[in-house]
Amino acid sequence: MPVGTQATVKALSQQDLLTLDADIILGNAYHLYLRPGHERIERFGGLHGFMNWPRPILTDSGGFQVFSLQELRKITEEGVQFRSHLDGSAHLFTPESVMEIEHALGADIIMAFDECTPYPATEEYARESMERTQRWAQRCLSRHEQLQSAQVAAGRPPQALFGIVQGGVYRQLRQRSARDLVGLDLPGYAIGGLAVGESRAERLATIEDTVPELPAHKPRYLMGVGLPQDLIDGVVGGIDMFDCVIPTRNARNSTLFTSTGRVRMKNAIHADDDSPLDAACECITCTQYHRGYLRHLFQTNELLALHLATYHNIHFYLRLMRSMRAAIIDGDFTDWQQAFFATYQDG
Repeated sequence: MPVGTQATVKALSQQDLLTLDADIILGNAYHLYLRPGHERIERFGGLHGFMNWPRPILTDSGGFQVFSLQELRKITEEGVQFRSHLDGSAHLFTPESVMEIEHALGADIIMAFDECTPYPATEEYARESMERTQRWAQRCLSRHEQLQSAQVAAGRPPQALFGIVQGGVYRQLRQRSARDLVGLDLPGYAIGGLAVGESRAERLATIEDTVPELPAHKPRYLMGVGLPQDLIDGVVGGIDMFDCVIPTRNARNSTLFTSTGRVRMKNAIHADDDSPLDAACECITCTQYHRGYLRHLFQTNELLALHLATYHNIHFYLRLMRSMRAAIIDGDFTDWQQAFFATYQDG
């Protein structure tokens, strides 16, 4: 899912995303709550009407953003008290209020409010954090069902509430969290609290420990991950959905993903290069412009650099996922994986 934190995927228009055939994009309840406000967005017909996006949207609950505030927040059983990173104003997120915000935003998939367990964390803290997330998930579901009933009665489409598995890097906690969430019979389940500093080995072990506890017939979503090889690791482990700011953020910082690995467009080696960024790519960036021009745009801080780079990176990521999906359907994923890494080199 391309990340459109503030109702926009940075440097791309919604028409760009349709041309790229993005099936679903992601927004963030925390940021949209602060600006422009969920009530205002609701008056525009929710996020779909506000940003003129006709396809599905998923909104994160803001748990990770509140987690990242660190010195500006206090976690209690009721919820999280925090100060806005914009103006320092005080706010309180509870499971109930987050459901109200996400219902007003009107996304097709909404995430339960969770506590993103930090890394590293002791097993005792990870247990307390996970158990709190479990209690919050039950409160989210209760409020969601109340709001959903009123929405459906008013003729508005239903929303799918996903739960988030926590538990740090501790196997038993992750498995217990997953089993408890599955007991709520939600439409989908996410694995949260990863890509926060743990090693690749710890992340892979967590996926391996958790996925078997989640229903195979419902979406399994790995939150906030990651690099191309991380997506492949996830798919191997049974993950269906991903989101990450890496393709857009890296694009704005002149780092582009290609079939042979990452390319730093500001490097002087590209100054006189008239070859395409990626000869194996069919996006407009690669078919209409060469490396020398792309480097020039970044060197002169032209806005077009951000657009062309982001367009390419999103195209690369979406094509990567489609290729994996096709290989799974065709029954030759292992061959596909070997062929991919035969050309893709990244450290």
